Amino acid sequence: MSDTHPDPQDPWLREQLNDDAGFFYRGGRLIEAGASPFQQYEVWETPLFGKLFRLDGCFMTSERDEFFYHENLIHVPAITHPDPRSALVIGGGDGGSAEELFKHPAMERVVLVELDAKVLDIARAHLHAVHHGALDDPRLEVRVEDGLRYVGEVAPAAGERFDLIVLDLTDPVGPAEALYTEAFFAQCRALLTEEGALTLHIGAPVFQAERMRRLVDNLRAVFPRVRPYFLYIPLYGSLWGMASASMRLDPRGLSAEEVDRRIAERGIGALQYYNGEVHCAQFALPNYLRTLLG
Repeated sequence: MSDTHPDPQDPWLREQLNDDAGFFYRGGRLIEAGASPFQQYEVWETPLFGKLFRLDGCFMTSERDEFFYHENLIHVPAITHPDPRSALVIGGGDGGSAEELFKHPAMERVVLVELDAKVLDIARAHLHAVHHGALDDPRLEVRVEDGLRYVGEVAPAAGERFDLIVLDLTDPVGPAEALYTEAFFAQCRALLTEEGALTLHIGAPVFQAERMRRLVDNLRAVFPRVRPYFLYIPLYGSLWGMASASMRLDPRGLSAEEVDRRIAERGIGALQYYNGEVHCAQFALPNYLRTLLG
């Protein structure tokens, strides 16, 4: 929906949130651009966000604001889990989710399944401030393949089980759409341990309300405990939704004091956004979201 072919004469990078709204940032200097077999990519040096990465004209991550997204996507379910030792990341080739997972000292193994090898190349070349070397951590197993196939065929055949599954994906359109369906969520559930949880982003409630409601309905058809939560993400230009889904785990049940105690007990440092009060506040839904999500 956005600038898939950057114009070097146009200083603005734009993205649409829907057919009637969008936002823009000053681009600065284009570092790298091209097309992989799967998508078009751009890396910019911007005045506001530093290095900024886009796919198919959509903002993915930046070195100065990535913590808004990655810390909350990962730590909400990971802190709730009593002892997270293994995780599966579908997508997440920038390495930001893996970096947050490795802040948990019990984490022994993270499998990262990225469809596009070029995303990994870009992250290693330009986005160290996002992954901080996590892509080369010996606990990380990187697999360049289709996440749909890995979850549906490869992992079940190998008898894999994970404490956390992270869907760190592009929006649910095009090739990624199949990874947001009820059927795919059910396949993810089969790979989770008893206390395990699935975490993902669900979009902008003001601009993508119907899409978000549909995703939450798909999650509720599979998991008895689905907990949407919300925060503002600067790079995405809007209030943004995420969700934790589990058979047993309930992040909404933790107090701020308990979250802070677990952060301290696990020795999790270098957090720029997430803390106990933030954890609880993100589950406080305004009335229009209560009505939308049912």
